[in-house]
Amino acid sequence: MSVVKEFKEFAMRGSVLDLAIGIIIGGAFGKVVSSMVNDVLMPPIGVLIGGVDFSSFGLTLRDAIDKTPASVLKYGVFLNNMIDFTIVAFAVFLIVKAVNRMKRKEAAPAPPPSTKQCPECLMSIPIGAKRCGFCTTKL
Repeated sequence: MSVVKEFKEFAMRGSVLDLAIGIIIGGAFGKVVSSMVNDVLMPPIGVLIGGVDFSSFGLTLRDAIDKTPASVLKYGVFLNNMIDFTIVAFAVFLIVKAVNRMKRKEAAPAPPPSTKQCPECLMSIPIGAKRCGFCTTKL
């Protein structure tokens, strides 16, 4: 079997295609969430606390010297990324919760009965009984 044919069979399996689609959709979803945080959520929060742009928050560790740029610890960008992560994690949690709820609705079939009814006295007896313990009828 040629390498190309093996690769084609591998790539066409359902799980590989599902993974590829999931990665593509996940990347697009991440961009949407980042835009929502940076462009929709953070500006109003910044206005509420005094017109602050969180992404510009930083701690200068060393000032720029000649052509050497300044060293800045950008914790505002980190804060935005943490909010991104929290929203994505919550969305994934909701999706997994919904899938689990759907799986629970597809309940397993009921276990086989452990008792049966005696045809003579109609009492409940063990399924493997050969004689009724109440009326002694052979089953």
